[in-house]
Amino acid sequence: MNSAQTVDNVFLVIVAVSVALLAAVVVTMLFFVVRYRRSRNPEPENIEGSLFLEIIWVVIPLMIVISIFLYGWKGFRFMRAVPPNALPVKAFGMMWSWSFEYESGRMSNELVVPAGRPVKLIITSRDVLHSLFIPAFRIKEDAVPGMQTHLWFLPDKTGQYDLFCSEYCGEGHSSMITKVRVLPAEDFRKWYKEGRVREAATGSKGGAELLKGKGCLVCHSTDGSRKWGPTFKGLFESRVTVLTAGKKREIIADEEYLRRSVTAPQADIVMGFPPVMPQETDNVSEEELSAIIEHIKGLK
Repeated sequence: MNSAQTVDNVFLVIVAVSVALLAAVVVTMLFFVVRYRRSRNPEPENIEGSLFLEIIWVVIPLMIVISIFLYGWKGFRFMRAVPPNALPVKAFGMMWSWSFEYESGRMSNELVVPAGRPVKLIITSRDVLHSLFIPAFRIKEDAVPGMQTHLWFLPDKTGQYDLFCSEYCGEGHSSMITKVRVLPAEDFRKWYKEGRVREAATGSKGGAELLKGKGCLVCHSTDGSRKWGPTFKGLFESRVTVLTAGKKREIIADEEYLRRSVTAPQADIVMGFPPVMPQETDNVSEEELSAIIEHIKGLK
């Protein structure tokens, strides 16, 4: 059994109980309409209460509610008990993208998983509150800054499935969409063993992979187009107008500026862009930052 089946079973039980109660209420209502219509009862009568009926309509609903709770609690416990053979994947939410990191060091903007093996997501946020939601597997969990949450699911069919942020997190919330790619086990093993991003963090190719893997390209472009942040194309050694401590000034976008923009992004806020860049010191190592800067230098 997987999480989708568990949630669906509880949902169907609740729907079945609701339909049964609706039918019972409608049938009872029709009975009273016919049985106590004016033509059969021209003179009103005083009807005394019934202790037996009062007990019935208190006890039966109580038993139904308790039964639904216990059934739902059983499903909840199943969904929180991670199988020991689950594949651990770290999931990072950030404005406005998702990033996934595997034990091998492999990073991806899509969640790539093997079919038939449980997957444990270890979830956190790099900036504000997000909420990871995969409708196809009926799972959702908050991504909280400075805190790790978790969930697990069993991808039993190959294919692609949508992954959303289901908690409003800013202007780019609607674009915080990616995919879950469920691969056959052998295809996943090949993908999983491909080059380690951290070990390849040298040269322009490593920088390009890191920009994508770290989610930088959600807010910045490499072709000159405008997004939430300044484009990387032609940025190096260009003149940039910024606000520093509330004062407007013009600086050269040299290597020191690029490094400071990652480690202390609120120090110099580029004019015309919102101050939403999070501090990335925990997300980017010194070697990775150097590779990213070298790549940006080449984007003339």
